[in-house]
Amino acid sequence: MISFIGDYSCKVDSKGRVTLPSAFKRQMSEGVQDGFVLKSDVFEQCVIMYPMKEWERQNQIIRSKTNPYNKEHAKFLRMFFSGTAEVILDASGRVLIPKRLLEYAGIEGEAVMAGQYGKIEIWAAGRYEQVSRADDEFASMAERILGGSNELTDGQ
Repeated sequence: MISFIGDYSCKVDSKGRVTLPSAFKRQMSEGVQDGFVLKSDVFEQCVIMYPMKEWERQNQIIRSKTNPYNKEHAKFLRMFFSGTAEVILDASGRVLIPKRLLEYAGIEGEAVMAGQYGKIEIWAAGRYEQVSRADDEFASMAERILGGSNELTDGQ
């Protein structure tokens, strides 16, 4: 799985195209740049961009945990896949974000592409600034999630 590192401000043109930051391109192997899936995030008002290989991995997880003949699962699957779009980089290294996803995330003119494990989040610039600020809540969360273990991680 690719770990995308960094967050980058990007211009979104009038057609909804955004250039993939060169740092993210360098972090991907050659074949990974062939295609992506865009979808609205489950928890936040942003767009998620999955490389095709990671999208397939996510689908395997979903398949292993759902039964399409269970009414609640079928509703979840419908909502999860709603609004997804398969995209490729154009010759200029840009991705065309569908209008419905731009509107969902409130993206106009300026966006931030933020790296994660296996995915890139695409945010409206102002919204990203609000949710990414380190504060006391983040420190408490880090302590709850990471502070309970006595195991040393590699490199420490």
